[in-house]
Amino acid sequence: MSLPDPAPARATTRRTVIAGGAALAAAGFLPGPADAAGRGHHQHPDRGRLTVLGSTDLHGHVYNWDYYKNLEYDDTAHNDVGVAKVATLIQAMRAQRKGEAILTLDAGDTIQGTPLAYYYAIVDPISRHHVHPMANAMNLMGYDAAALGNHEFNYGIELLRTFESQVNFPLLGANAVDPSTKRPVFPPYLIKSYDMGRHRPRLKVGILGLTNPGIAIWDKANVEGKIEFPGLVEQATIFVPQLKRHGCDLVVVAAHSGADTSSSYGDALPYPENASTLLAQQVPDIDAILVGHAHVDIPQRFVTNEKTGRAVLLCEPDYWGMRLAVMDLDMELKHGRWKVASASSQNLNSNVVSEDPHVAAAVRKQHDTVVAYVNSVIGTSTEELLAARGVVEDVPIIDFVNYVQADAVKTALAGSLPVLSIAAPFNRSASFPAGDVTLRDVAGLYIYDNTLLGIQIAGAELKDYLEFSAAYFQQITGTGPFTLAEVTNAVTPTAPTGTPDYNYDAVAGLDAPLTYDIDISQAVGSRILNLAYGGTPVAADQQFAMAINNYRQSGGGGFPHVTTAPVLYNRQVAITQLLIDWVTTNKTIDPALFASVDWRLVSGGQPITVS
Repeated sequence: MSLPDPAPARATTRRTVIAGGAALAAAGFLPGPADAAGRGHHQHPDRGRLTVLGSTDLHGHVYNWDYYKNLEYDDTAHNDVGVAKVATLIQAMRAQRKGEAILTLDAGDTIQGTPLAYYYAIVDPISRHHVHPMANAMNLMGYDAAALGNHEFNYGIELLRTFESQVNFPLLGANAVDPSTKRPVFPPYLIKSYDMGRHRPRLKVGILGLTNPGIAIWDKANVEGKIEFPGLVEQATIFVPQLKRHGCDLVVVAAHSGADTSSSYGDALPYPENASTLLAQQVPDIDAILVGHAHVDIPQRFVTNEKTGRAVLLCEPDYWGMRLAVMDLDMELKHGRWKVASASSQNLNSNVVSEDPHVAAAVRKQHDTVVAYVNSVIGTSTEELLAARGVVEDVPIIDFVNYVQADAVKTALAGSLPVLSIAAPFNRSASFPAGDVTLRDVAGLYIYDNTLLGIQIAGAELKDYLEFSAAYFQQITGTGPFTLAEVTNAVTPTAPTGTPDYNYDAVAGLDAPLTYDIDISQAVGSRILNLAYGGTPVAADQQFAMAINNYRQSGGGGFPHVTTAPVLYNRQVAITQLLIDWVTTNKTIDPALFASVDWRLVSGGQPITVS
């Protein structure tokens, strides 16, 4: 492990923060000279400013570290990640805006997403005296509030409540409500008051937290009958007027819901998944929205409210701590009340600063424990297995996932039906090396905290499922060669930025091959050809058991038939742990046991070439 030791002295930390802020300002990363911006707004008798500092979708990232590669994190854009770096940006902004009103928020998805987060939820769960690493880090950073993300519910309500008890700020969820009373079961909002100096009226800010209605689908097993999730617009319509009645001058929303209106679950719920733009358009008196969930970089966007004609500021700071949102709400006094006169925002990059040593030190012991855990050798592979081409061809490492899942379902059902399995290429960089295989190699293949189910489907439903999955591919003619980008991640009405890899499922048989061609020269809905099981065409009424993850079975991705299919198996077994246990028990990963080429991409019936 190559992470540096934390600096021991507080003086060192202070120099680092001030130097970081000065360096950011000199490079143009901080909005405006510190002395002019700070003193100008603070001293003008009828002017002021609220600065909202925002993060989102941290997903358990404290350090700039890739646990699956056991290396410092890097990507093609050379982003850095982790709240330890976000903390430096926050401290720099607080130093620059000293004496002004500053609000620090997060827009959700905090406690899931890395082996660090998984370990302290599943392997060594947090408890009253055992604090979550994200709580350790975020408490030092001085957050005022955080919205609940959908992934907060992945490990169950009890663990979420434990995390809630460990943080020094409220987790807001105005649309996480009791099924009987319809009242929020988490605080819906926070009201914060600021001294504006010079004997001027105090500034009163309402912070409303909203989460994603899709939780009702994606974590159905954890929340059904316990919590309901009405729409963001519907709940904001209730609570924004309450905040105004409480005397709030400004209303800021932290919304775990993307800006570009769409729903991965189609019409399975009456409430859209990504509704932040709808919030701005339809609910009066919102001044700014810190957007989360979509994992995109929106430095500044204005949306006009349809009822008031006012512009509402939206900002989304990417994900994993790559950015810090800085939202400036410039205010003026009118008739003794503060009003927003203008607004602007930008996202600061974490890769221009060093990590905050105190935040890094607070989590280092937990991090070291997890690094040792994920690097333990649990088996061997007879050859190198790569996932990089799993989006365009049937590769053995995806076959491995399908084999383990199908075998678990078959064992539980005692062979009453032929068993199929679905698997998606979650992580193109996943691989098993030839030789020793570590726990992180296996965990890197299955990076989501899904559990395994078995459902019963008919042949006609299977065909529909495959047709829906094949919408992942762009429609092209000819046999190539094509690049991966020319073939995959098709834009659809429910995926306006491109269908994600996790919404492309390959289906495999266990005791006999399930074979099919995907003709991507054809329109969506007419692409699956030559569907056969064990060499015999699949009949419309032929019955199968199918191993499937809870996200998909509960409606994630909007795949047909699976939400209403009879459930044959559901033991709440985590699929990542199932794969780890299989390797630990069997010791040797040999593709000869499970690998075969059962599906292929074609154009006009001819195989295509993808470079």
